[in-house]
Amino acid sequence: MSVYHVTDDNFKKEVIDHKGFVLVDFWAEWCGPCRQLGPILEEFAQDNMGSIKVTKMNVDENPETPTQFGIRGIPTMILFHDGKQSSVKVGSMPKSSLSDWITHEMKK
Repeated sequence: MSVYHVTDDNFKKEVIDHKGFVLVDFWAEWCGPCRQLGPILEEFAQDNMGSIKVTKMNVDENPETPTQFGIRGIPTMILFHDGKQSSVKVGSMPKSSLSDWITHEMKK
C-alpha cells in the first residue's frame, strides 16, 4: 500500500513520531475535490516511495485531529517534517503542482 490511512488513534504514531516527511490529506467521502485528489496522491506516493510517507485521514470518522490542526475546508494537505507541521495547502491540485510544492518544501 502506498497511501496509509491514519486515524485519531494512530496519528501520533504514524505522523508525529515519524522521522522524515509525512503528507496528511484531510478528506471526506462526500467531497468531490477530495475524490479527485485521491488517485493523484496514490500516483505521487508510488513515485516517491521511500522519500515521503503519504497518508489520508477521513475527517468524518476522525474529528479530533482535524480540529486540533484547525482544518476548516477539505481537501487540506499538511506536510510534516520530523513530527512538526511545515506547510499547508487547501484544495485539489494536479500532480505536477503537488510534486512542485512537496519538492520545494523538502529542500528548505
